[in-house]
Amino acid sequence: MGGPDSLDAVKPFLQNLFSDRDIIRLGPSFLQKPIASLIINKRLKSVMEAYSLIGGKSPLADITAAQAKALEESLNSSLITHHSSLPFKVYVGMRYWHPFIESAVDHAIKDGAERILGLSLYPHYSIATTGSSVKKFEEIIKKYHVDHSCVTSWFNHPLYISALVEKIQHGLRAFDKKPVVLFSAHSLPKKFIDKGDPYVNEINGTIQAITKKLDIEWRLSYQSKTGPVKWLEPTTEHMLHELAEEGVKDLLVVPISFVSDHIETLYEIDMLYKDMAQDLGINLKRVRSLNTSPKFIEALKDIVITNAKNEGWL
Repeated sequence: MGGPDSLDAVKPFLQNLFSDRDIIRLGPSFLQKPIASLIINKRLKSVMEAYSLIGGKSPLADITAAQAKALEESLNSSLITHHSSLPFKVYVGMRYWHPFIESAVDHAIKDGAERILGLSLYPHYSIATTGSSVKKFEEIIKKYHVDHSCVTSWFNHPLYISALVEKIQHGLRAFDKKPVVLFSAHSLPKKFIDKGDPYVNEINGTIQAITKKLDIEWRLSYQSKTGPVKWLEPTTEHMLHELAEEGVKDLLVVPISFVSDHIETLYEIDMLYKDMAQDLGINLKRVRSLNTSPKFIEALKDIVITNAKNEGWL
């Protein structure tokens, strides 16, 4: 999605986000922007305060740029193995703030790209996230005569699962006793799922793959809902209260649908939920985000190479 690169960017970032009817529909289309403005004006102060607490901006662009650099280096180190003399170049395109998908595609074309593979960094497909980004990518790239393809889901890729398992194992070692594991996924409007969106099924698919490798007691909840429509349940806030009532004292939170640190991990989980858990008598710790972990970069490399081969590009 991207994230504001300064406090001044928070409002226009939110305006871009809430104007997208693929992610949330606010009444009829002609009322989308007016309703969005009302929501933004109501939430702006608290959102800016949250960003202030994590350094005055989202770290997402910097982390994604580092992921792109690591992926590019890893891909190009494999060129000889795959009998290709054409180098890979990895660009970063965000949906709602700089660097936008438009500038990434334009940059690639100006650099002479002959084939472009769009790699969604959402592991789990939803029309509200991957769908919106791919729609924008396709809209932009049709202006150019260039071979292109998109990777839209990789929720159960073996190396991605291994990268998550590694992080969870590290997190488990931070407790004296075996904690309950709470997978906290980004929420979605429930009506998307009711209409057949595969997001929840893919989240559960990731968890099933993880629990085949780890013997853990776990729960699933959803965070970061916003706007007046009905969202997925249970919320992470509700789950914390439920776990406290069950007598749970140690809790390891796994931000399951996120591959990078941003406001949902650094503020929502590390500050908001941690404080809430402490008040409920729960010792909450969070699994480190994948960010540029070597196993995660290996997963991305394998996904790229596999899809490039399927397209006949390698």
